[in-house]
Amino acid sequence: MDTRRLELLLELSRLGSMREVGEAMQVTTSTVSQQIAALAREAGTPLIEPDGRRVRLTPAGRRLAGHAVTILAAVEAARRDLDPAAPPAGTVRVAAFASAFRQVLLPVARMLAGRQPEVRLHLLEQEPDEALGLLAADEVDLALTYDYNLAPARFDRGPYNQQLHSRLLGPTPWSLGTPSGPGPRGTAVEVFRRYRDDAWIVNSRNTADEDVVCIVASLAGFEPRVTQRADSLDLVHDMILAGLGVGLLPAGRPSGRGVTLRRLRQPDVVLRSYAVTRRGHAAWPPLALVLRLVLQVGTGGQPGVAV
Repeated sequence: MDTRRLELLLELSRLGSMREVGEAMQVTTSTVSQQIAALAREAGTPLIEPDGRRVRLTPAGRRLAGHAVTILAAVEAARRDLDPAAPPAGTVRVAAFASAFRQVLLPVARMLAGRQPEVRLHLLEQEPDEALGLLAADEVDLALTYDYNLAPARFDRGPYNQQLHSRLLGPTPWSLGTPSGPGPRGTAVEVFRRYRDDAWIVNSRNTADEDVVCIVASLAGFEPRVTQRADSLDLVHDMILAGLGVGLLPAGRPSGRGVTLRRLRQPDVVLRSYAVTRRGHAAWPPLALVLRLVLQVGTGGQPGVAV
């Protein structure tokens, strides 16, 4: 199969419009149509179908586009062996949870703008399950996700089935955010037990922190009364300040007046961040560059650990 045709198909899977593919690849729309038709003849099956005034990939087209990522990455890797000075270029699609979006991706975007403007980011704010679903469906190239040490995620089971490769970015200790005032000291169990009769605030789009709250609460001998759910840490903070409950917040987060962060130890509560790619896709030069910068920022300059 002609790699140029595969590249056009891959861009069509990402952009959804032959006109946009033509503009991106600097060819005419009719050229895109002719090359996709030729690729369909090579494959022996239709690759696109009408979708209103646009087109969309058939199931076979989507499968071939998935193979195209690996094929084109391998070809580009071979070219780089022959021409190591060739600069990467293209659009890298990234899904990430809000904190990683702010703390990792925005610095990476600034680095790319200054050093490698030919590599562009298309960013989506997503919780881990959403991001991993998009990655498994090849709708994004990179997912930044998280879990907790007390509620570990598994990337090698369920719907992902060995498709994904994850690299550990770094741990973040978490605390219990409570209204300011005298409070307990000691273990996480002792801290939780003090607030057994309070309302609890958990994430509205992910169950990981609720799982942690329930685990530590069970060690303290009670079932937490969850009455509030919010997706934003800023909103969780403001809800605590308003007296609506207590909830988990990063230990290093500035709390301001009215909210106290009570560090959780024995057991420690630690959030762990990951950079996740589809296996075999990280050799694509633009993605390889973005991944390298993500690991640099996310680990404070230390190499990421594959898990």
